[in-house]
Amino acid sequence: MMTNESKKADSRSGARKSIRFLPIAPLPENLPEGRLAIADMANAFGVTHRTLHFYEEKGLLTAARVGPMRVYGPDEIQQMAVVNTCRETGMPVAVIQELLERLSAAESQEEADGVFRNAMTARKRELVAQQSTIRRQMQQISELLDFSSAHEPETNDNTPRAHLTPAELHCLALMAEGYPTSRIARALEIEPGEVQVMEKNIIAKFDSNNRFQAVAKAVMLGIVGH
Repeated sequence: MMTNESKKADSRSGARKSIRFLPIAPLPENLPEGRLAIADMANAFGVTHRTLHFYEEKGLLTAARVGPMRVYGPDEIQQMAVVNTCRETGMPVAVIQELLERLSAAESQEEADGVFRNAMTARKRELVAQQSTIRRQMQQISELLDFSSAHEPETNDNTPRAHLTPAELHCLALMAEGYPTSRIARALEIEPGEVQVMEKNIIAKFDSNNRFQAVAKAVMLGIVGH
């Protein structure tokens, strides 16, 4: 029988009941067979050990233990595929937690697949709305920059005022592609928190209020492509 202390510990660690019916989500290519150690799991999904620990703390993932080692079986790997797919779309952790709760309550594979499809459809609607907002903001920025350029005195100095490091240039290029912070972190092989700091620095260097304005100015200056 689980003691009160055990229950409290499980609650703090974000433990949840196992999910009987997991939706189909794409697995990484060349995935090793059998159970995976944490290093293999991280390499397969292109994340860091800290990311896997974070997912476990938030109840998005569980792992068994063989001695001191964390290992992930087929069910945990498939659950990671679901979580990874959600994160690739920029879905917030709190929303993924709610999704997993609904999947835990599913009583059939059909129901679980329906829950997942509904979540993806809802996220798609959010992205479409964001896309419309971004297009409108980009148009407003372009008009503002065109107006500013028409009223600036001529100068022979074509050097951009923003001096970016190589890492910042790489980050800016990924921002221009519309990558969320999580994907930029994986591409640069750093933590999401470090990407957030880098984005803030880039925004400040372009004297902008947000990432969209910074990208728009970078495009106008020819620092990144359209």
